[in-house]
Amino acid sequence: MAFTPLHDRVLVRRTESEEKTAGGLIIPDSAKEKPAEGEVVSVGAGARDDDGDRIAMDVKAGDRILFGKWSGTEVTVDGEELLIMKESDIMGILS
Repeated sequence: MAFTPLHDRVLVRRTESEEKTAGGLIIPDSAKEKPAEGEVVSVGAGARDDDGDRIAMDVKAGDRILFGKWSGTEVTVDGEELLIMKESDIMGILS
């Protein structure tokens, strides 16, 4: 099933968090925090302004992004857990 977000929404795949600390300690799954970093899977066409013109999206599929810890709604698409969020929930693009 293909999924395309509407308007200014973005579909994001979380990146896996680190398994070890900088000192070499292994972090168990129960102690890991959900990462606030991910990869954009797909984007909507953009919101519309007051005149009905599209506002271009600043992110595109394949971008690595940072987002807020509590941003987005978890959804399952083709058995994969993803996040869908508004573009305004994204803090920045990692290069």
